[in-house]
Amino acid sequence: MGDERYHQQLREEKRLAVVDAAMALFLDQGYERTSLAQIAKRAAVSTATLFKRYPTKAALLEAIVERFWAHETAGAAVTGQGTPRAMLRAFGLDYGRRMRRPEIQALYRLIIAETPRFPDLGRLLFDKGKGAFLADFKAYLASADAAGELSVDDAETAALQFLGLVSARGFWPELLGPGCGGDEAALEAIVDDAVAMMLARYAVKA
Repeated sequence: MGDERYHQQLREEKRLAVVDAAMALFLDQGYERTSLAQIAKRAAVSTATLFKRYPTKAALLEAIVERFWAHETAGAAVTGQGTPRAMLRAFGLDYGRRMRRPEIQALYRLIIAETPRFPDLGRLLFDKGKGAFLADFKAYLASADAAGELSVDDAETAALQFLGLVSARGFWPELLGPGCGGDEAALEAIVDDAVAMMLARYAVKA
């Protein structure tokens, strides 16, 4: 049993090393100019080990995106129960802070630059991005609806509306120019505005 745990840990360490190497090389020299052989060399694994788990660069990019959004998902960050205002604010700040992290902004810039040559990359980011976070947020909205706190007939649409409000003012300006999205206080104000609009639309009237 101990040997199995050791080998499992070793496999996970190698997997993370490969994903980290791919991220570093993609950002350093671009998606097109990076080869799987270069990634294997940087991660100090054999090409056979790499190909077995990630046969294409697209598979590696997918792993990078999923890893970012699976890490400390909103379900872990937003614990316990609170008022809809408090819960929406917690989700909004968690989301906004993630989207303003340098590594996710660098990843978006990379994919935007490479999409004309590799159009499937944009679709990959759209399909895989925010997956775990969005699932947690939709689950909260559905539970708030069931509890009679919010009236949400379509949790996915409501979730995307809310996150879109935060992105429009807190993420995209910062992506275009560092500092354009404001500081932490500005992000909090953006989220508070988004929360107010959500409550105006979905709060159950007493």
